[in-house]
Amino acid sequence: SLIEDLFKLLDVLVDEGVVTQLSNGHFKSTKRGGTITGVVDHVNPRFAYVTTGVEGKKDIYVRSTDLATAIHGDTVEVEVYNKRSGENPEGRVSNIIKRGRNRFVGRIELSRNFGFVVPDFKKIYQDFFIYPENLNGATTNDKVLFEVVKWPSRDKSPEAKVVEILGKTGENEAEIHSIMAEFELPFRFPENVLQESEKISEGITPEEIKKRWDFREVLTFTIDPEDAKDFDDAISFRKLETGNYEIGVHIADVTHYVQPGTALDEDAFDRATSVYLVDRTVPMLPERLSNALCSLRPHEDKLTFAAVFEMDNKGKIHKEWFGRTVIHSNHRFTYEQAQEVIETGTGTFAEELKILNQLHHILRKERFKKGAVNFETTEVKFKLDERGKPLAVVPKIRKDAHKLIEEFMLLANRAVATYVFKMKKGEEKNTFVYRTHDLPDQERVEDFARFAKQFGHTLQLESASISRSLNKLMDTIEGKPEQNVLQSLAVRAMAKAKYTTDAKGHFGLAFDHYTHFTSPIRRYPDMMVHRLLQHYLDKGKSVNKKQYEDKCVHSSEREKRAADAERASIKYKQVEFMSLAENKIYDGIISGVTDFGVFVEIVETKCEGMVRMADMKDDYYEFDEKNYRVIGRRRKKIYRLGDKVQVRI
Repeated sequence: SLIEDLFKLLDVLVDEGVVTQLSNGHFKSTKRGGTITGVVDHVNPRFAYVTTGVEGKKDIYVRSTDLATAIHGDTVEVEVYNKRSGENPEGRVSNIIKRGRNRFVGRIELSRNFGFVVPDFKKIYQDFFIYPENLNGATTNDKVLFEVVKWPSRDKSPEAKVVEILGKTGENEAEIHSIMAEFELPFRFPENVLQESEKISEGITPEEIKKRWDFREVLTFTIDPEDAKDFDDAISFRKLETGNYEIGVHIADVTHYVQPGTALDEDAFDRATSVYLVDRTVPMLPERLSNALCSLRPHEDKLTFAAVFEMDNKGKIHKEWFGRTVIHSNHRFTYEQAQEVIETGTGTFAEELKILNQLHHILRKERFKKGAVNFETTEVKFKLDERGKPLAVVPKIRKDAHKLIEEFMLLANRAVATYVFKMKKGEEKNTFVYRTHDLPDQERVEDFARFAKQFGHTLQLESASISRSLNKLMDTIEGKPEQNVLQSLAVRAMAKAKYTTDAKGHFGLAFDHYTHFTSPIRRYPDMMVHRLLQHYLDKGKSVNKKQYEDKCVHSSEREKRAADAERASIKYKQVEFMSLAENKIYDGIISGVTDFGVFVEIVETKCEGMVRMADMKDDYYEFDEKNYRVIGRRRKKIYRLGDKVQVRI
């Protein structure tokens, strides 16, 4: 028969080395299209992509059977085949160059003679085998940090050992520690770092004050969240005889206390940022620095680094000054307290807050006029009981008090970056740490515009007008059902902001030059900016660009890790909160569409859940990727991104 003849021919081709037989019974050409190095993104149990990170090069499609024990995050060499129907070339892993990581978090399950651990991370689709002697006391349903001791050659589970028992699955402490371990966040500070922090002198000497501009007699205050302890910015205000205003943005002088080459500095660089999980902060600096020495607490003399502006009542800047200051904060506002003063026009420093609020509106209006993009996405916060259980999910609401502080911080950041950039004329600029944001990817913006058009909205795609067009769209959709979905998709279409020594500008803020100067207690790049600014104020020569670019890359990577961990902690609390609402029906909006189901965001709580295709019983639904929707095969019922639906938990 033809089938028998075909298999005989395939056997011959295998013998001759023209094709190779795969473990799933398929055959594949041995003709190579070259090898490519990349990182495994194991998107689902059936296949992965190997991302090259090279612009213009497509990711390589690899079946799970061709991964050769590689898992998500591993750096691999892929043998690429020339032909495959579909967009991406196909390949198979020929060499594992570097394991992405060796430690994971998971849940223990015990059998009679051995144990195994099921990883928490959703993109790892295999269990890890553990011999009894490597359990280290772990029992069924324990959440553990485990380490791989042996990677298999083929088709076997990797062998692992338990490093630390984090607690029982489902307990708050265990789950939050699991998130910290999953993202390799440090649980504690090394002893030598804590010892260094304790040795730092608390007092401020008269000699130190003489080196600084003394603002202790000038009205100064802070505005922060109610639960904040690390106050790293303060505003000073005084009216000048000319009628203009002197406004100082005073930032905690962290680099006065944390010197280069110390264990404190090295640990802060490694962490690069504080991480704000739902129920705790993983700080960049030990508490003695972040909450005491550096924190701009009221009624205490504090060392600061400032950007000081002389402004008129139209928001025009007449003079600016940068340097070290000393302050004595007169008052600590919460955002709610400051907002009440702004709204009522009465209370502590009412006149000063009124003027600052008027100026912030002018600065903000000018920024959007120049092309800044206005993304006001809704964030949520949790009210927790003493055991960490969520009692309520409430949206974070940004009012004038928040925007006032934001606008003056943006002003200081922009002014510092512009000042350093313009210090030298010509091509050889001083090396500096910038915060940049590229123009959005044209293809992504076109996809977004096509989707927005389904709701009757048109977007101008020319780069000169795209920010204004986006702002117009954001204004148009405010309060409409599609608002959250379109805002979320618009953000995804944007490039990611990053730290770099290249002064490329910031698209989202419409600034030619921008940096991070205002939060050195919680961001290491701000510490670098403080040191470099002082170095150049002292007439120092430009520093090594390559060294600082490497530090920028590290900081950007750590920033992404922090954001991912923060998101994971929010998701965990959302799931925990919604688990109390089983069988309840909620109004929701479809927030994502995939080939295995639709994501729905609950309107009331902003919690997101999955409705699987298998649970959509009224039809057989198929995924229409291009149009962000699923379509019923028989009845042609359509569910698309942004649709209002009702869901049962």
